[in-house]
Amino acid sequence: MTSNTTEVTKQPAHLPQDTSHDFSSFMAQHWGERPPLPHQRSCAPYTRMRRKKLAQLYPDSLLLIPAGQHKTRSNDTTYRFRAHSAFIYFTGLQAEEEPNSVLMIATEENGQHSSTLFFTPQAPRSSEEFYKDTQYGEFWVGSRPTLEEMNILTGIPTLPLALLDENITRYQKQGKTLRTLPSVDTSLDDIISTIYGTDELSHNSTYHHDFEAKLSSMRLIKDEYEINEMKKSIEATHKGFNKIVANIPQATNHPRGERIIESSFFYHARVEGNGLGYETIAASGNHANTLHFIDNNGPVHPGDLILIDAGVEVDSLYTSDVTRTLPVNGVFTQAQRLIYEAVLKAADTAFEVAQRKGARFKDLHQSAIQVIKNKLEEWEILTPDLLNNQWHRRWMPHGTSHHLGIDVHDCALASKEMYMDALLEPGMIFTIEPGLYFREDDLYVPKDYRGIGIRIEDDILITKTGAVRLSEDIPRTVADVEQWVQSAWQQHEQKKK
Repeated sequence: MTSNTTEVTKQPAHLPQDTSHDFSSFMAQHWGERPPLPHQRSCAPYTRMRRKKLAQLYPDSLLLIPAGQHKTRSNDTTYRFRAHSAFIYFTGLQAEEEPNSVLMIATEENGQHSSTLFFTPQAPRSSEEFYKDTQYGEFWVGSRPTLEEMNILTGIPTLPLALLDENITRYQKQGKTLRTLPSVDTSLDDIISTIYGTDELSHNSTYHHDFEAKLSSMRLIKDEYEINEMKKSIEATHKGFNKIVANIPQATNHPRGERIIESSFFYHARVEGNGLGYETIAASGNHANTLHFIDNNGPVHPGDLILIDAGVEVDSLYTSDVTRTLPVNGVFTQAQRLIYEAVLKAADTAFEVAQRKGARFKDLHQSAIQVIKNKLEEWEILTPDLLNNQWHRRWMPHGTSHHLGIDVHDCALASKEMYMDALLEPGMIFTIEPGLYFREDDLYVPKDYRGIGIRIEDDILITKTGAVRLSEDIPRTVADVEQWVQSAWQQHEQKKK
């Protein structure tokens, strides 16, 4: 399919096949007025500044940022669409808006630039696309924006997607250096290969890899709009955790109680935001020692701990990332408390480092790990010589921090110098999430420790005056966590009376 034709998906056989002029005329008539024009989104001034900053990095270039395509889930059904994070960042489009769209930024030597958003606009009711096209038709996917409406929403000039290839050709003839994101949109890749040659995306991969890394690193410092969206996400996530805690008593009465926990958070995330920022981990007992446990298919037993790692993605597609480890019956055992306090101390120590002027991102992990090492030595699990050889990774195998934003692991393609080695700067948002994981079958540790997995994760904002724990209000100390869970059990018992 070329970009200057509109694909009309074949109509399913079980639907009427009448394509006569009379039927088309009937379908086009007697519809009410369209809604009034929309208002510009609050993020538009910020996305404009982001595009300007990007353009200054690449003079005399043609920058193509695709939204991406639907991905097949099974046969002819697809996953919910979510655009590429770079496209979201530079356009401000949200949720399931505009698959197959492309943002074009053409830059000049003097730093001037022009932006154009190419997408398939709303079809008129007089067209067959209106009621037949399962990809773009209003009967199938709802009313879509016109060119004018999209221009108002985003503040970006718009053109039909059908004109994309001729505009790329125009800039190619001017000799502008192409930079894009290969493999995000195969249709765009095909257009580029036709215009520039089949080897463009592979032979000039360095250009495109550098571009992708720059797009990622630009998001390391959040602007005011992003910080506010992150605060909204954390507030929604706090409410979601309250829903989880309220459902702990119910979860103990079901053979797959972890699913009770998972689904209570999912319900809240879909009602209050766009959905989950990532698949929820609801890992009770020994399941907590599987770091990416998302099966959530086990029981929740009183006396065990349950590790819950969850975040609400708000409509702007920013997500928080919070982990709490809770005693199912509301009381930590002596061994659970000992390990929990060690993890909490590691988290608090890393937060203290984040407060220091001149601290680097990698210092967060080093400070937290030192606490973990000290505890393993104190408990006589490892001797100093083995700790120096990094053997602590048997019980704390992951990093302590990652950046957070549009992606739960945000800015992941930024260079080591921009990420791990970077000084902490105002506007950075990241997690602090140390843990200790003592598997049930780990004969190297004391018997009382086996089957206990604990992680405490908070979201941190660097400001001009230090660091702020944005998720501070979600209970995290032993006393506050016990009181939080016990109150849920008390309410549960009152309802039974």
